[in-house]
Amino acid sequence: MFLARQASFWLFALAVVLGLGLCCGAAQAKVTAQDLKPRPGESVATFAGGCFWCTEADFEKVPGVTRVYSGFSGGTEVNPTYEENSAGLTHHLESVQVFFDPKKVSYEQLVDYFWHHIDPTDPGGQFVDRGKQYRSAIFYHDEKQKEIAEASKERLAASKVFGDKPIVTEIRPYTAFYPAEDYHQQYARKNPLRYRYYRFGSGRDQFLEKVWGDQGKITALPVPPPGPPFVKPSREELEKKLTPMQFEITQNDGTEPPFKNEYWDNHRPGIYVDVVSGEPLFSSTDKFDSGTGWPSFTKPLEPGNVVERHHGTLFNQRVEVRSRFADSHLGDVFMDGPPPTHLRYCIDSAALRFIPKADLQKDGYGKYLSLFK
Repeated sequence: MFLARQASFWLFALAVVLGLGLCCGAAQAKVTAQDLKPRPGESVATFAGGCFWCTEADFEKVPGVTRVYSGFSGGTEVNPTYEENSAGLTHHLESVQVFFDPKKVSYEQLVDYFWHHIDPTDPGGQFVDRGKQYRSAIFYHDEKQKEIAEASKERLAASKVFGDKPIVTEIRPYTAFYPAEDYHQQYARKNPLRYRYYRFGSGRDQFLEKVWGDQGKITALPVPPPGPPFVKPSREELEKKLTPMQFEITQNDGTEPPFKNEYWDNHRPGIYVDVVSGEPLFSSTDKFDSGTGWPSFTKPLEPGNVVERHHGTLFNQRVEVRSRFADSHLGDVFMDGPPPTHLRYCIDSAALRFIPKADLQKDGYGKYLSLFK
């Protein structure tokens, strides 16, 4: 079944290798000085985590983050270019400017999230990107941010997550941020295929998974299922609760037959949740007919609830997707979907429970009604 799901993967892989134009989305307007000022209700944070494409893409997925820009910070040169900085000709670090709503996500949470997406023990760069311009740093905007960042760094060192290696990420006062050229902004969104190949080849996710396990795969803060805190039942309990097909898919990483499953041709408005935990996963607003016979989606409803696990090599990789809370096997994600994401989340119906629009409020998912107005 996995080979059937991969049918058109190689055509896209070849296109990437040959350097064909795969940029998608309209050109983004130039980042202005006004854009770099906090709007009402926003706070600002600045981080350097190596490649700003990756750091920007990670922070964009955090609920409560309103805007993220890629650029340069930490040096004295005014308005450096990407070519100058990537060649090590400036004193700037590749950085991101993160605007966030402090009522939804705290600065302390953002700092903790940052640690989970870099190698804070590397003094010479980050992953495949080497040089002083790719070092990690936290640029604090006031004394409160400095205090939070330093305390968080001390806790990280004391945790011994990285053994006896020192935490070398600098905590420095913020001076200025200069946005990178327009084509670098939201690069992961505008060039999803090239970005995914770069990210996989960089070794970043492989390192994070080795260090943090599933925590290294966090791409957004998870949204818990409604009701009391979820505790996963034992396998014995799940065998009684689930149908044989649901158990085989979610617990044994199985695959159901195409065109002979519950939701492949479901066109009703609503959301899809984990059949074990009820955590929200996908929406009908992102569902499309892939012709494969499995439910297919362009993106998750809640990115924090969908964990990706990479297997294989650069040109023969399988990217499995699992749920955050229940750790259910859901299916796989491929890079042959439609715009704007060019992703295809190929999901087994047996791993899902469909909540129709009419039942969202009654079943505790009323927050998603706005999707269907």
